[in-house]
Amino acid sequence: MTTSTLSLEKSKTGLSGYKFTRKRLLAIFLLVLAFIMLTQAPPNLESETTTTLTLQSGNVDDVAKIIIPTLPFILMMGVFFSITGIVSLLPAPQTERSSVILMIIAGVMVIPTLLIAAAAGNSTNIVTMLTESLQLATPIAIGAMAGIWCERSGVVNIAIEGMMLFSACFAFTTVFILRDIFPSDQIANAHLLALLIGMLVGGLVALLHAWISITFSTDQIVSGTVINILAVGVTSFVRREFLMGRGEGFVPTMTPIRIPILADIPIIGEALFNNKPIFYLMFVVIIGTWVVLFHTRWGLRMRAVGEHPSAADTLGINVNRVRWLSVFVAGMIAGLAGAHLTLEASGNFTDNMTAGKGFIALAAMIFGKWHPFGAFAGALLFGFADALGTRFQILRVAVPVQFLQMVPYLVTLVVLAGLVGRAFPPKAVGTPYKKE
Repeated sequence: MTTSTLSLEKSKTGLSGYKFTRKRLLAIFLLVLAFIMLTQAPPNLESETTTTLTLQSGNVDDVAKIIIPTLPFILMMGVFFSITGIVSLLPAPQTERSSVILMIIAGVMVIPTLLIAAAAGNSTNIVTMLTESLQLATPIAIGAMAGIWCERSGVVNIAIEGMMLFSACFAFTTVFILRDIFPSDQIANAHLLALLIGMLVGGLVALLHAWISITFSTDQIVSGTVINILAVGVTSFVRREFLMGRGEGFVPTMTPIRIPILADIPIIGEALFNNKPIFYLMFVVIIGTWVVLFHTRWGLRMRAVGEHPSAADTLGINVNRVRWLSVFVAGMIAGLAGAHLTLEASGNFTDNMTAGKGFIALAAMIFGKWHPFGAFAGALLFGFADALGTRFQILRVAVPVQFLQMVPYLVTLVVLAGLVGRAFPPKAVGTPYKKE
């Protein structure tokens, strides 16, 4: 064998040993972003240009604020992104740990950097954006909990979208009817009844999903798809034939509940402790889901049924009963998410108003690897991306509005394709169980 042949084989081995992992693909993205920042910022921004980040509501001249020199900040972050990308592309094992730390910091700083660049020469309110992010994340986080309850027990539930839409419709319809019955000072009673009806409707739709997919062992994805299509048709019919015929309009939304002392905490106080009831219920659902899953006998049975149903059956656990109850609870949770859209967020109902939030909730669940706190983190990411798109529109970024409206969905694709890594669902999810 000649020397040239040996060297050729060695070079092939070296090339094949270098793998383009998710981290390295993200490193390439950072390098491209850094190149754009370093080449486009200097000719388009003056050195005196600043970005003002306000920390309170009110006149920008009278509130606490942070003034950032835009051009130096963008150049500094461009250099940092470049260093992070180069270090992450190096195959040396000794740089592995430092590259991970740098990637985490860079990932956290990407969105603030884009926001500061977009607000160059203007001001933007950080507290308002944080509040919007949390509010937009609320139905996604609650929907993700519904997905966890289903899939941890072994049932695929892509019908969260339909359950949310059913609930949003009937919760709104309830308040729409009762607003003429209850005095204006008692509208909170109508909201409470509407919330309960919305959750009950979500639970009933979930029972339909359980009946089709568990009792009749129908493909669970097909069952969920049918429910989503049914929800679009039924809710559109209700709106057209009932609501529009009675002078459809807006109804009062739920009244915010301000928690004394805590609401006065700078920056986070207004965002976390001066909100509407379903926002607070979101934290109850998240913590409750975590407690039930990992600290109760029922949660142990759920996880056993989702991982090894035959082994659970051998121990005397009624597999299908656990799945039925879990799907029903998931439906009620999804109903809570749907009620948020009409009772808290908008005070109105429109056709297909969920706009894919049920599917984004599933993405948040996968992002969190079927853990309540991880799914909540994913929901916050998607909520912040949605708020960022809205903020870009307010700042009049020179991008067509249609592209800005795509931001949360693009983030969903990027997260699932590049950031999640290897996520392993419960082993028996999607598999009907028949007792032998």
